[in-house]
Amino acid sequence: MRDDADMDRRSAFRTMLGVGALPLVGACARAAGARPRLTRRQLAGQRVIFSYPGLTVPPALLRQISAGEAAGVIFFGENVAGQAQLASVIRQLRQARRRSPVTSPLLLMTDQEGGLVRRLPGAPARSEKQVGAAADPVAAARSAGTGAGRNLAGAGMNVNLAPVLDVYHAPGDFTDQYQRSYSSSAATAAACGKAFIHRPAAGRRGRHGQAFPRPGAGRGPRRNTDTGPVTLHVPLSGLRTRDEAPYPAAIAAGVKLVMASWAVYPALDATRPAGLSSAVIHGELRGRLGFRGVTITDAIEAGALGAFGSHGQRAVLAARAGMDLLLCSARDVAQGQAVVTALAGALNGGKLGPAGFSAAVQRVTALRDSLR
Repeated sequence: MRDDADMDRRSAFRTMLGVGALPLVGACARAAGARPRLTRRQLAGQRVIFSYPGLTVPPALLRQISAGEAAGVIFFGENVAGQAQLASVIRQLRQARRRSPVTSPLLLMTDQEGGLVRRLPGAPARSEKQVGAAADPVAAARSAGTGAGRNLAGAGMNVNLAPVLDVYHAPGDFTDQYQRSYSSSAATAAACGKAFIHRPAAGRRGRHGQAFPRPGAGRGPRRNTDTGPVTLHVPLSGLRTRDEAPYPAAIAAGVKLVMASWAVYPALDATRPAGLSSAVIHGELRGRLGFRGVTITDAIEAGALGAFGSHGQRAVLAARAGMDLLLCSARDVAQGQAVVTALAGALNGGKLGPAGFSAAVQRVTALRDSLR
């Protein structure tokens, strides 16, 4: 997921949001009544996050949303010029969704970590490293999370792709050089991540943007998975006792969205990046760690996936591995449309099973419905 100020987040997972329910071919119902029957292409669209260039929403994206073929939109710095402009954009997106057969709110997301990685002006000002070094790191993290949530909610967004839960290993390593890790202590990173994502019961729905932790690559080389393959030779014991250590606390705190990395972790799967690996997603994240929420890929256009075909082919592999949402962040509506086409074709042709597809759509819809 690239931006002028963006640095890749490369651990096995990262945390974020979610929860609702949508029928595969219209069989499910809600308390308020039956949901509409969706086509396969509309079902595929419920698993795709779009992006676009510049300050104006392309008509093609508005048509995509009105057709019921998009789950949401990710915003980057180039999409934001000010409060009035952003409010107008979000109003257009919501109006398009109201014309669609899909009743769940759009996922409107961005990266608002603090420090160098902020798409909106304002809170949180401090980076994760600065938060972790505060006199009371937990209080500082809670304040940063609250500030970020209010900032996003004020802008009309509902998902914050933060915080990063990397545990850095040496000063100046990949994560630490951009101050995107709370600490070299797994316990401190876990406590701060949990505090950042915490919301009082009264603010758990639409009044705050939601935060979701992401796995880190604190051990990683300074190479970015946006630009090419990255392999992290970390023993399984180290992955579990240190790098993954912040995740149980985040999951126990109710985190609903987790992003998977495009780095390869030979201790878990020697041949596939984490986001394309069933061993990582089903075995480690859902199996060992017990995560039941929504999974989302990192940027589907990442250079690390060069050996895995087109954007559509990558999306099908990711969906087969257990990824619920596919992030199309190349600022090109056609990219997202190609991914929708590929997912619908794989569902129609039997490359993706209907039961698993339906379960993924239901998890995403539940997340969207929880944001009303």
